[in-house]
Amino acid sequence: MDHFHYKEGQLFAEEVALKDVADTYGTPTFVYSKATLERHANAYINSFETMSGLVCFSVKALSNISILKTLKKSGCGFDIVSGGELHRALLAGADPKKIIFSGVGKSKEEMVSGIEANILSFNVESQQELQRLSEVAAAMKRTASVAIRFNPNVDAGVHEFTKTGRGSDKFGVSTETTMDLAKECFKNDSLNLVGITCHIGSQIMELKGFQDAAKQALELLVELDKLNINLDFIDMGGGLGVNYVDEKTIQPYELIQCYEKIFANRNERLILEPGRSISANAGIMLTKVEYKKDSFLIADAAMNDLLRPALYDAHHNVWPVVKNKNASSVNLVGPICETGDFIAKNINIAASAGDLLAVRTVGAYGFVMSSNYNSRPRAAEIIVDKDKFYLIRKREDYSSLTALEEGLDDQI
Repeated sequence: MDHFHYKEGQLFAEEVALKDVADTYGTPTFVYSKATLERHANAYINSFETMSGLVCFSVKALSNISILKTLKKSGCGFDIVSGGELHRALLAGADPKKIIFSGVGKSKEEMVSGIEANILSFNVESQQELQRLSEVAAAMKRTASVAIRFNPNVDAGVHEFTKTGRGSDKFGVSTETTMDLAKECFKNDSLNLVGITCHIGSQIMELKGFQDAAKQALELLVELDKLNINLDFIDMGGGLGVNYVDEKTIQPYELIQCYEKIFANRNERLILEPGRSISANAGIMLTKVEYKKDSFLIADAAMNDLLRPALYDAHHNVWPVVKNKNASSVNLVGPICETGDFIAKNINIAASAGDLLAVRTVGAYGFVMSSNYNSRPRAAEIIVDKDKFYLIRKREDYSSLTALEEGLDDQI
């Protein structure tokens, strides 16, 4: 469920007419519904029944500071994958003890920042990473908290680029190596083993993959019990799919009930790292049609604004901001000089030059994947709260594009 709907033929976000947003801030513009973000976060937070739970929103899905503040107030922690995301989470006022640092390639500098911030855990994904973390913590005369990411060899998800839990993927370590790394942590004064973790992929539409991974996690926990290694948490990652174009999805409470059944009688906390399933349907992208050419609607938004269709061949519903009659099949494309610059193919919609369109379900991996390709300034971001709307990221201008380059050639 989201809070985008029509009233008398005009598209609204909560109680704000999207035409008013476009008139005020122009296009292309990303617009987020605060009520939708809160509802989806609470769908996770309020579903824990038999286990103590922590929901760590995946910052890579949508990293705007105002969005992170909204989710923090709802009770979320954060899953981060870079020093930049740590910086954003801390600026948003996040409790460091609700921050998980994931990712396969953490630098020494990122490790130092995480240790200094006293985050909940580094999710370690290799023996070399564990060794580096140990050395960094020892040099700082600190102890780093560690969760080991195991790879359950589960094939789940809908696209090759979003599957992360197979043996051939770069993420995590085998269950055997997990046990070896756990033993290393146990005897290392610079490391504190606090959890085990896994993440099998993204946009997953059935429970089986999650169940298979959880059963393997339980087996690991039993083996760790035999070594008298007690953990704070089990982190099962994220990956729950959302409805882009009429997909049947799993609800958060179904996923959590499944985990609580498998982990019955365990004392560890259950941590989840949802991203897409919280933010995707909370966002739309407003764009204006510049020209209509044969079967093409040429808009002012492009693949630099929304990369998913070009990168993943992803599908997004497109709605007119003001309903029109006489719809026809068209392709919505952008002005970038690439044949792959499309936003939606073969959509049935009525639109002409000057009309506003809303590209739906872009609140995850939308703005965060945008770029300045073709020297195009990135879009503005807006949040809607009931009948008010607020600018939460200014639109870039041409000076933004060149600010980091100007004046550097004076000595050439």
